[in-house]
Amino acid sequence: MKTKAAVMWEQGEPWSIEEIELDPPLPHEVLIRIVASGLCHSDDHIRTGDLQIQTPVIGGHEGAGIIEEVGSAVTGLAVGDHVVLSFMPACGRCEWCSTGRQNLCDLGQFLMQGTMIEDGGYRAHANGQDLGAMSLLGTFAGHAVVHESSVVKIPDDVPLDKACLVGCGVTTGWGSAVHIGQVRAGETVVVVGAGGIGVNAIQGARLAGAQRIIAVDPVEFKRDQARTFGATHTAPTTGRAQAMLTELTAGRMADVAILTVGVASGQLIGELTALLSKAGRAVITSVSPWDVAEVELPLQEFTLYQKQLLGNVFGGGNPFADIPHLISLYQTGHLLLDELVTTVYKLDDVNQGYQDLADGKNIRGVIIHDH
Repeated sequence: MKTKAAVMWEQGEPWSIEEIELDPPLPHEVLIRIVASGLCHSDDHIRTGDLQIQTPVIGGHEGAGIIEEVGSAVTGLAVGDHVVLSFMPACGRCEWCSTGRQNLCDLGQFLMQGTMIEDGGYRAHANGQDLGAMSLLGTFAGHAVVHESSVVKIPDDVPLDKACLVGCGVTTGWGSAVHIGQVRAGETVVVVGAGGIGVNAIQGARLAGAQRIIAVDPVEFKRDQARTFGATHTAPTTGRAQAMLTELTAGRMADVAILTVGVASGQLIGELTALLSKAGRAVITSVSPWDVAEVELPLQEFTLYQKQLLGNVFGGGNPFADIPHLISLYQTGHLLLDELVTTVYKLDDVNQGYQDLADGKNIRGVIIHDH
């Protein structure tokens, strides 16, 4: 079949809207009509080269849609099902999945190769070339063929233009606080970077019962939005946040500090850990370029104060458990999804959407596909 997609032919180039040819699904794959796709920062990271990926590639890894065809060996999914696509596949059988760490599934090795799990081949083609798919998904397209390990069924009455955000940004941010940071009731939390990931870390901290949540961002619009999601205080810089924490906690400082800026640097890691109390947990959620390898840290604070520095992928969550859980929280009014969407775009406007992100205008932009 033919469909329209946003393709990056070479890293550094803008997204190009192309008509592509899509092959039918193999036995363990499904064909999905993509209804909506979030404009996550990670797709811009593959354009800038902060993340390395094989090209050419169809962008998009935060999507939701409706199944139109299922492969002969697919179980638990049917034509007409409404689904969220998890940017991290989960096989359910490897060591990581079987010990409750689906976010570290061994199938993740294929994420940046662009080739399909089933046979190492491609399902999308254009201009005589095979096209990879960002995170094995490629949701910047009207249709996508996806392996069943990336497909999570959700209730039919959940709006797909909101549910798509749970495929990456919501789950990653929420889990940064709840799973990795292990925020507990009454604690003080700082979130550095109040974009699409950061405000969901704020939501996670709020739902976990944090007493104080300080959102740090230089953009006033994002600081204002952070209060909608649960921030009790805001600051434009980590220096201002440090002074604020000293006053609010009588010098005790934050129990958890989460880094969710657009691009991490070694300097920011040191600034983040300076916000922590004794036994405080620093969570690194932000992407950094591959060649960033130097960090300055006061190492004695880790020995004498028992501070912790924690890595994070997909919020430490289990997509086949956490995605339905977060959708349920949305349905009961506890998790905010509608408020995340700042601007809605058509696929043709994908480059404008990423310019708006760079300009600090959006918490989350969403593409609604024409069908």
